[in-house]
Amino acid sequence: MSQTVSAGGFALREQSSYYQGLSFAGNATSGPSISSVFWNPATITSAKDGLTAELHNTFIIPRSYIDVSPSSTLAAYGDSGDIASDAWVGSTYLSYKVNDRIYVGLGVNAPFGLSTKPNFTWAGQVYNRSSKVFSINANPMIGYKVNDVLSIALGAQIEYMSVRLKSASSAAIGAASSALEGDDVGFGVTAGVTIKPMKGTEIGLGYRSGVSHSLSGSLYTPVVIGLLPPGTYNITSDLITPDTVTLSAKQSINDKLRLLGSVEWANWSRLKQPAVKLDPSGLQITSLRFNYKDGYFASLGGEYDYNDHLTFRAGIAYEWSPIDTSIRSARLPDNNRIWLSGGATYNVNGKLSLDFGYSHIFGTDTKLRIGPGHQDFNGVSLIADVDSSVDILSASLRYTF
Repeated sequence: MSQTVSAGGFALREQSSYYQGLSFAGNATSGPSISSVFWNPATITSAKDGLTAELHNTFIIPRSYIDVSPSSTLAAYGDSGDIASDAWVGSTYLSYKVNDRIYVGLGVNAPFGLSTKPNFTWAGQVYNRSSKVFSINANPMIGYKVNDVLSIALGAQIEYMSVRLKSASSAAIGAASSALEGDDVGFGVTAGVTIKPMKGTEIGLGYRSGVSHSLSGSLYTPVVIGLLPPGTYNITSDLITPDTVTLSAKQSINDKLRLLGSVEWANWSRLKQPAVKLDPSGLQITSLRFNYKDGYFASLGGEYDYNDHLTFRAGIAYEWSPIDTSIRSARLPDNNRIWLSGGATYNVNGKLSLDFGYSHIFGTDTKLRIGPGHQDFNGVSLIADVDSSVDILSASLRYTF
């Protein structure tokens, strides 16, 4: 591949219908939903007696258009069209209370994902024809309730990840696509603590480690790369996902009203630019040039118990992207975002509950400036503005046996 292959800030926050309605405020504190264990496994110590199961289904409906400037090298090829793809994200959680001190659980999630596909022929075809990242993560955990104030927990992560990136092999109309793909299973940990210093107050701190992946797969090129003739080659690339730290608080105002908040740090800067090497020779032929900054997220929300069966909630959040104009790519032209959310819970009876959540994400002013000095630049300038927004619908079922 003559050009750099790169991806974007591709973490999936949408792991809970309950916290979707709060813009994920308070997601590292305990509540009726055990989905908080994704961010803080110590919250499992607030699960009900017996076995609790939750099934979450989230539908992500994004739109993202790259509007090309006439100053772009291939402006005559046109805009990208809608590069975003609708997606379903499923999450499953289980908890079991062994005794008054010990709780065990399992979360199965897709913590990372990406799917963008612009028009086959467009002004940025040498930078992106399609990008896909898929993951599935199993997270067994054990929690220990030290006393009524303090709980702690540890967990393991077993994660499968696959990556597939395509781009045009040249600037010619109808040029064949180069493709890079690979997959791997990696391992990590989770940990957390909750503190309830007084009645109605809770503070939670959760940690998800990065997962180290040694991706193995293939590189197909229809053109010469250096001394390599056209063909398919076995490749490897070592990539580690960002670790995250989430700090949350929840405060009861009265028996019906609660205020919640969260801040999150994501260590995206650790990705750097993993080398893509021929296997087994170890010769580097390109790299995945991320070079991201760290990402941050802050949210505030509240929920109100209308009656014993029905609870309403709402939240607002601001997300600082790890990507800025100096490194923004055509694969995922991400930027800072504003979240507005609302949701509800309906308790059918003492065992069965249904959660609903909706979010609209507003993209801030986003510019794409791939030119001399940009890490992706390969002689083709791509100057554009990006128009993006996302709607998210989520629903879950919770049952305690």
